[in-house]
Amino acid sequence: LYLAGGDGPAALYRNDGSVGGPLHFSAVDEPSATLIDVAGAYPIDIDGDGRTDLVVLRAGENVILRGLGGCRFERANEALGFDGAPGHTTAFSATWEGDALLPTLAFGHYLGLGADDRPTTDCASSTMLRPAPAATTYADATIVDLAPGYCTLSMLFSDWDRSGRRDLRVTNDRNYYSDGMDQLWRMDPGAPPRLYTADDGWVSMQIFGMGIASQDVTGDGYPEVYLTSQGDNKLQTLTTGPGHPTYRDIALRRGVIAAQPYVGGDALPSTAWHPEFADVNNDGFLDLFVSKGNVNEQAGYATRDPSNLFIGQPDGTFAEGAEAAGIVTFERGRGAALADFNLDGRLDLVLVNFGADTMIWRNAGSGTTAGTGHWAAIRLRAAGPDRDGIGAWVETRIGDLVTQREVTIGGGHAGGQLGWLHLGLGPASNAEVRVHWPGGEVGPWIRLDASEFAIIEQGSSQALRWLPGGT
Repeated sequence: LYLAGGDGPAALYRNDGSVGGPLHFSAVDEPSATLIDVAGAYPIDIDGDGRTDLVVLRAGENVILRGLGGCRFERANEALGFDGAPGHTTAFSATWEGDALLPTLAFGHYLGLGADDRPTTDCASSTMLRPAPAATTYADATIVDLAPGYCTLSMLFSDWDRSGRRDLRVTNDRNYYSDGMDQLWRMDPGAPPRLYTADDGWVSMQIFGMGIASQDVTGDGYPEVYLTSQGDNKLQTLTTGPGHPTYRDIALRRGVIAAQPYVGGDALPSTAWHPEFADVNNDGFLDLFVSKGNVNEQAGYATRDPSNLFIGQPDGTFAEGAEAAGIVTFERGRGAALADFNLDGRLDLVLVNFGADTMIWRNAGSGTTAGTGHWAAIRLRAAGPDRDGIGAWVETRIGDLVTQREVTIGGGHAGGQLGWLHLGLGPASNAEVRVHWPGGEVGPWIRLDASEFAIIEQGSSQALRWLPGGT
């Protein structure tokens, strides 16, 4: 775990718990990672060496930490020709374009910085770095000023129309702008990014945009977009298909509007931050975690504002399950992650709080997760420099039911994760998986048995079983 510290130092923790046992993390003395003014971080294998790197978001210079293995890192800005994309950085996303050896990097900036490097009250534009196809550094990358900027708090490259082109979705905080909106940048190969407009079908929307989660919730093969805000949250689905980026909101109908606290007695509007789709009870239906907490005793908004854990239902709606899961807390939640920390096949939860200790919950298979179903987990191994298959679509087939998910880096709120893709199988003892790899290659259907970790390599017709311990 890498945890932002704000004005204090960030911290790196090694997962040294046992398989199936209690969760345990130990602090790692890594000077390169002990940075101050850190807002968040995203894991990514930038150089394709098979070791996870970190992009650290800061107020000022952003830092790329190259993974050395063994939970060790070194500063890599100079080696990669990266100028730090300085700013009040609060969002990040990355994707590989075409045959590029390095990923395109997008840094979302919130407020402008004054002469003293402290935030002003004016929204800043964001920055994109597009490396040349054969480049091994960013020294000569095309630097794109994503203007206008409207105080960005989350961004995500996503193939929203299944065209193979990954456009950049941006959600912005209307607290500081009067004439802005959320944005979608079109990423045509060899052309500058351009904003979708009303002529393209893009509908202006102004929210207190905090975080993005994107998955195919309705089963139509295209990703829905969940956007966190203050008060009403949004679950957007395409209105007329992939021909135009025109969305309608289905959050209320699906039960995930989450406008007010569901427990604690505070009737004021909620403040939501990090959203994440995952199957926490392995029943085969997507669930949704949303971290919540007041900005900082902000008047007019709930101060007792617990995070939500929405449990997916067979009819496509969601039901609140946080109380039954035992995760209700009234600290001010911010970043979060659902991950199987002890490799027992159940997703655990980590929640970073503002002004309070980070919290970790082990998924013990009780409460909301009682009677959890079967599961499998996969790791993609692409043939090119994009080793983790960022931009791939993974289909899972159980009987006649096929679900799809996109592999991305970005979104959430100021943090993400990289590793095993968790698949809830419900009562099924096996499933088939097919990968639509970046670049267009479609792999074969590959059988997975329940309770199995498997590596799927591009070009292979069988999964490689992986056992805890790395064998």
